[in-house]
Amino acid sequence: MKNHAAEAEKFVADSARAHWHDEALWYVRRKRDVAASQLPEWEELREVAGKIKKNTVENLAYYLELFEREAQNNGIEIYWAMDARECNETVEKILREEGARRIVKSKSMLSEECGLNDYLQERGYEIVDTDLGERIVQLHGDRPSHIVLPAIHLKKEDVSEIFHEHMATRKGESDPEYLTKEARKSLRRSFLEADAAITGVNFALAREGAFVVCTNEGNADLGTAMAGVHIACMGIEKVIPSARELGVFTRLLARSATGQAVTTYTSHFRRPKAGGRLCVVIVDNGRSGLLSSGESEALSCMRCGACMNSCPVYRRSGGHSYGSTIPGPIGSVLSAAGNMDEFASLPFACTLCASCDNVCPSSIALHDLLYGLREDAIKSEAYRGKRTLLKAAAWLLLHPSLYAFVMNLYRRLYPFIPRRILYGRWNVWGRERELPEPARRSFAQIYEEMSDGK
Repeated sequence: MKNHAAEAEKFVADSARAHWHDEALWYVRRKRDVAASQLPEWEELREVAGKIKKNTVENLAYYLELFEREAQNNGIEIYWAMDARECNETVEKILREEGARRIVKSKSMLSEECGLNDYLQERGYEIVDTDLGERIVQLHGDRPSHIVLPAIHLKKEDVSEIFHEHMATRKGESDPEYLTKEARKSLRRSFLEADAAITGVNFALAREGAFVVCTNEGNADLGTAMAGVHIACMGIEKVIPSARELGVFTRLLARSATGQAVTTYTSHFRRPKAGGRLCVVIVDNGRSGLLSSGESEALSCMRCGACMNSCPVYRRSGGHSYGSTIPGPIGSVLSAAGNMDEFASLPFACTLCASCDNVCPSSIALHDLLYGLREDAIKSEAYRGKRTLLKAAAWLLLHPSLYAFVMNLYRRLYPFIPRRILYGRWNVWGRERELPEPARRSFAQIYEEMSDGK
């Protein structure tokens, strides 16, 4: 089982970095609040977005089939993948057909989820992440810690060292403008030499048979313009009814993610370019399992990252502590709902403060979902020991006389119990807290004495 608390402890050990991480994300959250306040209809937009996604999820098969039919009419090749293995194999099949060996990829959390980079690299393909944050993480041999700000866990001084090692930039030079220009030079060569481009999909428009990719760097546009084949990897939940509804989501997405009024590039793809191929791989990878569960609402997520920027646990524990591709509140829901045995600790990585609910542009009740998953987690094999303790406590509480005897015994023995026993490994709660000294007399004893006095 992934242990969020243990991994978070490693992150907060570097107190200065942990506080910097917290402040950096809260800065983005404040930008989101300012951007939202500039739209009087903001809450109405959130409500509408939630209803559109709810309708789409409830009629997912219809909209996916409509998208497939219309996209094929537009000349787009549609492939279906049940899981990560099928997704990776399908992408490689297309690349092999084209004789493509050099690939440029824009940000795609689905490809991260499927381990596409590693899969292709192991088979001799050269794949370059072209989003600046993703490229930093790739060069570092790391993985994203945030779905919108993948390198948020790294400072500019860290980036300086990474670029010096891999791109021979000036040692110790951490000026962001200089580093960005050097990255641009390196990436430009990759764009020019690429045989294929891989992107994600932010929104798939069912009635138009088209899809939309949102970026701030133009890397998706440049990659797909230069390469002969464009492969888009798309989760089944990305479909929306039509372009008519798209405006609701584009007004919410950028403001929620980074506090911008709109993403710099909102690119529409409807047909393959002349002489090229446009392929969409539609991936399930456990998503359909959520449709019949109590967590189906999580499929309404548009991957803006606002819940992470707002979550006090994520901000103070870092994205890598979650051990999943998508961290934070939405990641805890998706990971635990998909594999409770492995991610049973994540529903507890939450204060239930509902800050995530307040900022979610799709109005997902994330803290309610996490609370429900806690009940499921306790029933899992991972918490067998805790279940045993809870059953023992319940049995004791059902026997008042025995409970009173045990508590009276504890009060008498407390001053003589060695601290190493009282705060042993078994006492997880006591690792960060001091147990309160027990009162000399119980409430029941005091009440009985007062009753006798009357």
